[in-house]
Amino acid sequence: MRAKISDIAREAGVSTATVDRVLNNRAGVHSRTRNRVMVAAERLGYLAPSAGVNGAAHRGAATRIDFLLPGGTNTFMNTLAHHLTVNAEARGADVDARVHLIEGFDPNALARALLDIRSETEGVGVIAIDHPTVREAIREVGGNGPPVLTMVSDISNVPRLSYIGIDNRAAGRLAGHLLGRFIRPDRSKVALFAGSLSYRGHEEREMGFRHILAEEFPHLRIVELREVKDDTQRSYAEATALLEAYDDIGGIYNIGAGNRGIAQALEERGRSGDVVFVGHELTEYTRRFLLSGTMDAVIDQNPRVEARDAIDRLLAAARGEDQPNLPQIRIQAIFRENIPET
Repeated sequence: MRAKISDIAREAGVSTATVDRVLNNRAGVHSRTRNRVMVAAERLGYLAPSAGVNGAAHRGAATRIDFLLPGGTNTFMNTLAHHLTVNAEARGADVDARVHLIEGFDPNALARALLDIRSETEGVGVIAIDHPTVREAIREVGGNGPPVLTMVSDISNVPRLSYIGIDNRAAGRLAGHLLGRFIRPDRSKVALFAGSLSYRGHEEREMGFRHILAEEFPHLRIVELREVKDDTQRSYAEATALLEAYDDIGGIYNIGAGNRGIAQALEERGRSGDVVFVGHELTEYTRRFLLSGTMDAVIDQNPRVEARDAIDRLLAAARGEDQPNLPQIRIQAIFRENIPET
């Protein structure tokens, strides 16, 4: 006896309406769900094998994955976007990877982008704001559609595939250790700059930094925490105001981007050799600041490796393969004496 639509629905774990849409090639069904229905229809003998997901009609189709990254002047994010594109292109025509730059500090824009893309993609990598609107969008997409992977900054209480990035709390502790060791003994005031504490990664770096100062350098006091939205001009304005307010500031830790603005303010006021400056990500700019002595240390993560690992995980999930066993992204402290080659 030939299988019925209800049998296919039960086998695929979907509704009969979804099965009807798939078998009649109507829109509104995610590609992974469509494939699951076709496989079930084959297995039950409703369709001939050549019509299923492994048949000629589907053979050679590229696996589409999408990445949602914050736009703006953040050099690291632009570098990560570049590596995602290059790595995907190196894999050939069976991978279709697309990078979308979203307003980095607008949770509603990011949530809309996630919901808009869910029916077009087979996997999503996202640098997510830890905000209720974004969490709900990830729950909706990851629960019923393509797998969602978080990158660089994780997010809590969502059905994500995995997290690709460094241990941000450990990175903050490392920054605190370095600044505490480097700061002049007659200085005790320290300032923090952050892109936005709505990024969990930035929040974790701040926590790690504060904890190690309390544990090992209790004489140091954080006098300012300024959020600069990872914007170069805003970072310059805030750093200028900070240096005018505190002529005895001893150290600056920049949790996010905007290093160019802070460095410009230090250089213009002749403070680059006087204030210890620790930041993140080795870029063409921070490389120059290390060489000039404006920055004392850069805590780096490898965007090339992050791009490769994110694509590996999303492709495996989209294709129903076992997840690769990948090590956590390594944290590296870079000084003027050990700057790696480009």
